[in-house]
Amino acid sequence: MTKSETIEESIRKNASGPKSAEVDGQRVEQHSLKDQIAADEYLASKKAVKSRNSGLKITKLSHSGA
Repeated sequence: MTKSETIEESIRKNASGPKSAEVDGQRVEQHSLKDQIAADEYLASKKAVKSRNSGLKITKLSHSGA
């Protein structure tokens, strides 16, 4: 995976290709699609946690005196 290639593009490309290949006695096998999706979800959750607004908004509530 190159730096310009996103994980989504990598998953799409790997899903369309063969799981394993063998040429001249050299065998190459990719990670399973389930593992790639799990890795993508993990990285997305890490990015969401690091973001400034991680889903929680804390505000001070005050009611009127009347």
